[in-house]
Amino acid sequence: MSVAWHHPALVVLLVWLGLPSLVGCAASTPRDPQATASESVARPAELQRRGDEIVIAGRFFHTGAPVVLWTDPGGYDAYRVERRFVPPQEASWEASRRALNSPNRYGLRFARTLGPDELERWRGGGWTLEDLTERVDQFVLHYDVCGVSRRCFRVLHDIRGLSVHFMIDIDGTIYQTLDVKERAWHAGASNDRSVGVEIANMGAYGRDEPDPFDRWYKLDANGAYITIPPELGDGGVRTDGFVGRPATDGLIIGEIQGRTLAQHDFTTEQYDALARLTATLHYALPNIRLDYPRDSQGKLITERLEEDQERSFQGVLGHFHVSTAKVDPGPAMQWDHLMAESRRHLAGRRPAVADN
Repeated sequence: MSVAWHHPALVVLLVWLGLPSLVGCAASTPRDPQATASESVARPAELQRRGDEIVIAGRFFHTGAPVVLWTDPGGYDAYRVERRFVPPQEASWEASRRALNSPNRYGLRFARTLGPDELERWRGGGWTLEDLTERVDQFVLHYDVCGVSRRCFRVLHDIRGLSVHFMIDIDGTIYQTLDVKERAWHAGASNDRSVGVEIANMGAYGRDEPDPFDRWYKLDANGAYITIPPELGDGGVRTDGFVGRPATDGLIIGEIQGRTLAQHDFTTEQYDALARLTATLHYALPNIRLDYPRDSQGKLITERLEEDQERSFQGVLGHFHVSTAKVDPGPAMQWDHLMAESRRHLAGRRPAVADN
């Protein structure tokens, strides 16, 4: 019997079947019968992120602010073709294509002007950080008129078929929906060269325009605070029990595109996150200068830039600077504060690329 069990042909057959050959079993160390299969296999250590990284050309950059990527649980993924907030039977590729004309919400930067070699190199996602550094030089600020980032993504992705690289919720959480290498659809002719961010805020309105302020803001002893309408539940805000307060109390009145507008300020948490994000983008893509469009007296230009101004401008600008139809991010944006805080964060930066 022992001769049969040790026959070479049988050993080969057992190995081929992936079974133990029983040869030398008596000398082997018995496995703990209580151990699970996963415990008995040596696993490589999982690499951990800090949770503050954004992605540029496949590389991680620390921001110092809370970041949720499109790959993370609870993230918003603009690469997916199905609509996120519709019933499953209406979220298929075909249903999305019918509703939006195209299942994609983004494209290839500079696709119309790339030569054949560049097109072949980059159309598969082969952008490098150096490539982007040469071509991406604007950071466009939007407010979302949705109030919270979850609603913003639903409107952009499911309804309008658009995209943006980043969203900043009222608690300062940054959501990245696409790698910065992609051409997001957020600012028309500036999309090729720009990065875009939607900041959760209900927007700016003229004196005779209906506004949503009564539904979204209440007053207490400490001033105005954000009240998410009941039909939106918690709004998807990541910080439990968060109460958002405008950084400046009371309505801010200002002029954009020649119109006098009123707006509640962004939250302190949003300004902090935006400044850290701006500093990080400049650090990785230095042509995004830490400055905004100014007139001859050094003041903020509050209307659409002239064509030659827009073509030559490198830095941070509003949606209203690139489109006469837009007024975001509105008169409440504290441009000088944003630039000063961005420079402060830049001065104390940690190494740019995450050391995973």
